[in-house]
Amino acid sequence: MLLRTLKRILILVVIFSIGIPLYLNSEVFIAPITDRLAPDMESEDVMKLQQRLKNWEYYDGKITGVYDFKTYLAVMDFQKTYNLPVTGIAEEKTLSAMGLTTLSRWSEVYAQSSRVSDEQLLARAINGEARGEPYEGQVAVGAVILNRTRDPKFPKTIAGVIYQPGAFTAVSDGQINVPIDPNSTVVKAARDALSGWDPTNGCLYYWNPATATSKWIWSRKIVTKIGKHNFGI
Repeated sequence: MLLRTLKRILILVVIFSIGIPLYLNSEVFIAPITDRLAPDMESEDVMKLQQRLKNWEYYDGKITGVYDFKTYLAVMDFQKTYNLPVTGIAEEKTLSAMGLTTLSRWSEVYAQSSRVSDEQLLARAINGEARGEPYEGQVAVGAVILNRTRDPKFPKTIAGVIYQPGAFTAVSDGQINVPIDPNSTVVKAARDALSGWDPTNGCLYYWNPATATSKWIWSRKIVTKIGKHNFGI
């Protein structure tokens, strides 16, 4: 009887030791992929770094896995943009800002917690999907996300829509993990979308006609075009 009780206590201790940190402080499960990436290093992690920087148009070199001078300069540009120490060395804060973390599958749990507001999460999605687009086009992308939350075919929350598998490039390439400066225009665009501005008039989809290869997306009715994107239903 005593042995059985001790076993039960041990099981409960293990469950609580795992469950409580995940529920109360999910960020302890999110750590950079490595402590530091620096010039002359060569690894698979450097390849991930280069790919992320290339996706975001900071880096125009080849994905070699070698931390060369172009990679160094690209990291510096990224650090300047996000107000990080400009060293050209990808240390923990820089890697975390890029979303190069382990156990990133907890991102949705993390995003839905109080640590990331709907406004900030929406701004991150807009930044990843419509950076470089006219302001109206940025608001329009935010509006599409919000329109989906009101449509029964999609999740009911902003986080649910954004993290729906395969829905947004900003999630698959990690841009959704990069904090956005509160003074950024994409935060203002997110705020305008949340306030009810919908330049798309209710659209649920958008795509770039120059790059879209999906036959299905071309079956959608185009309602309007803003910047490089078609918006449709």
